[in-house]
Amino acid sequence: MSFCRYSLLIILLLTFSNTAVCAADFEPNYDESKIPAFTLPDPLTALDGSRIKSSQDWLQKRRPEVLELFRQHVYGRSPGAPENIDFDIYEQGQTGSAVRKQITITVTAGKKSQRLDMVMFLPTEAKKPTPVFLLLNFKGNHAISPDSAIEQPKSEIPARYSPPEKFRGEAKDRFPIEAIVARGYGVATIYCGDIDPDYHDDFKNGVHALYDSKNRPDDAWGTIAAWAWGLSRAMDYFEDDDDVDHKHVAVLGHSRLGKTSLWAGAQDDRFAMVISNDSGCGGAALSRRQIGETVGRINDIFPHWFCENFKQYNNNENALPVDQHMLISLIAPRPVYVASASEDRWADPHGEFLSCVYAGPVYKLFDLQGVGKNKLPEPDKPILSGYIGHHIRTGKHQLTPYDWNAYMDFADKHWK
Repeated sequence: MSFCRYSLLIILLLTFSNTAVCAADFEPNYDESKIPAFTLPDPLTALDGSRIKSSQDWLQKRRPEVLELFRQHVYGRSPGAPENIDFDIYEQGQTGSAVRKQITITVTAGKKSQRLDMVMFLPTEAKKPTPVFLLLNFKGNHAISPDSAIEQPKSEIPARYSPPEKFRGEAKDRFPIEAIVARGYGVATIYCGDIDPDYHDDFKNGVHALYDSKNRPDDAWGTIAAWAWGLSRAMDYFEDDDDVDHKHVAVLGHSRLGKTSLWAGAQDDRFAMVISNDSGCGGAALSRRQIGETVGRINDIFPHWFCENFKQYNNNENALPVDQHMLISLIAPRPVYVASASEDRWADPHGEFLSCVYAGPVYKLFDLQGVGKNKLPEPDKPILSGYIGHHIRTGKHQLTPYDWNAYMDFADKHWK
């Protein structure tokens, strides 16, 4: 189904919304009885047919295989750490009970460079390096707080939102800064558009322009891989800041940025915890279930998110050599948390939970408990006992204070 079938209004809605949207002529399936028959690929069976029986086998043999399959077939290949990266703390101040830092991360490749601006908040009374939650934002750093000192994006990438000033403080409910620092954590964020624009620009802007050749291969990195790459550049900075406990950084993401956090955490084991909030298809939800947002729909609406190879699995999910439980498996033995919302059927909460269940055998190799249950839990009853945390929150597609409290409870359990 191509974009030419939609009206201009639908195209605009799909392009500029930061939540999942389905076209008017598409009726998604939400009926569990209509799920097609499928068999999930086994995380513990190597490509040569041998059985993975130990954590060492997983880390040395199977994990590299699975990571390579996701690079080749889903997210694409990122260029790795840059040779030239610079950090500049260009502003410091106070936001409520938090110390605010604004940092420019500049990545240079050849004669080109890309600027990523990050704002970070740390507890004022912190007496030692602070563990930090890192996440991207949709509308600019200034959107997370009404604080007038937080600067608007300066990137030369064409803006997704205009004029940007009207978004100041709009996303403050997604970033409860005071509550986070009161729990002893820091929080840092980068505008995703500083890294790569969230529309199909033939990969001519953002970090793709630093590295891509004119003829991109079918496994070249898409926008989600570019955003994940940007999160790792923030991690580079944390290792350089004595105020940050870089051994305890949780990478978190909501919606499409939840897909991003999972892929960032899968590739970069410096992230000590990985959190997915309502990430759906291409994130935590099993692709083979074909409920709500499907591989075909996501590639149709957002052709820039994944690598070109992923499109061959449109309405052909059973041919995928991986599924999303294997993405969660890549995070083992680090703790991972997957959250859903009861009314967010587009993201398939049941499928997200099942990914947690089927990632469990990999965690068991490390003698670690996974999600600990096989039956979909009731809403608002978080599972925090194992190394795979989970909850279904009552409500819609959103990142809320309830979610944050659960994530901080999970971090308390593993870090404190």
